[in-house]
Amino acid sequence: MSKPNSTFVTEFLFEGFSNFQWHHRLTFFVVFLTLYLLNLSGNMIIVTIIRLDRHLHTPMYFFLSMLSISETGYTVTIIPRMLFGLLNPQQTISFQGCGAQLFFYLMFGANNCFLLTAMGYDRYVAICKPLRYSVIMSKATCTHIQFGSLGIGLIIATVHVTYMFRLSFCDKFVIPHFFCDVRPMLKLSCTDTTINEIINVVFSLCALVLPMCLVFISYVLIISTILKIASAEGRKKTFATCASHLTVFIIHYVCASFVYLKPESESSMEQDRLISVTYTVITPLLNPLVYSLRNKEVRDAMCRVLGLKYLSS
Repeated sequence: MSKPNSTFVTEFLFEGFSNFQWHHRLTFFVVFLTLYLLNLSGNMIIVTIIRLDRHLHTPMYFFLSMLSISETGYTVTIIPRMLFGLLNPQQTISFQGCGAQLFFYLMFGANNCFLLTAMGYDRYVAICKPLRYSVIMSKATCTHIQFGSLGIGLIIATVHVTYMFRLSFCDKFVIPHFFCDVRPMLKLSCTDTTINEIINVVFSLCALVLPMCLVFISYVLIISTILKIASAEGRKKTFATCASHLTVFIIHYVCASFVYLKPESESSMEQDRLISVTYTVITPLLNPLVYSLRNKEVRDAMCRVLGLKYLSS
């Protein structure tokens, strides 16, 4: 009888984009590298601006800076190896390296979900309980929420990786993806994956469905409060404070839910790979873009920090 963590595989091979011609892969490389650099620079600018400008030292922008840092870690975990794979289709990753990539991917991904939920709660308190906002959203509360979000991400990642690498993979070593993700890994296993499937469903519900429900409830209460505002201009201005968060939240959850919440019978590796490109390359870029282009406070703060007052109008 073999040990639970035994395996005949010492490294994995990513299928990635190997079925594309060289000139197509080169085009993808240039596009994804450009988006990756924009993502890194955009998120770092957001973090820097928030740290330097005292007008943005509020709970909402505290969570935004934490989200930008988390998004940066998330993309650094996935995209550099993906870019290398576009140039070298025969890219391998060690057994331990795959475990590390899966761990950080899940940790940062879950952390992002709960930070977006915290931002939704912040908007609810600001609009529905404005007189108690500073008391409810105190510095201590924000810090606890931040560490709680990261802690949940650590638990999800640790449990997933622990049970994933107790499986045996026998002679199957080609991962039909461009990074180590849960479902592609489970498809490679030559042992029973029932426990892993249950863990995946439970954590998908915890990290996706629960935050979606909480944010949905927050926005139902927010909208009901906004509708009570007498003037149309007042309603418009109040809702504008939620627009950036709501945009990022919807795009983030639509992509993630499409992959992790749909039935296994409807799962297509090619389709999942395409969606994965969206939420690992494009979606993280939307965070700095939406909050810099749509948010006047961030634009004004950027101009103050850079000394470009004439651009803030």
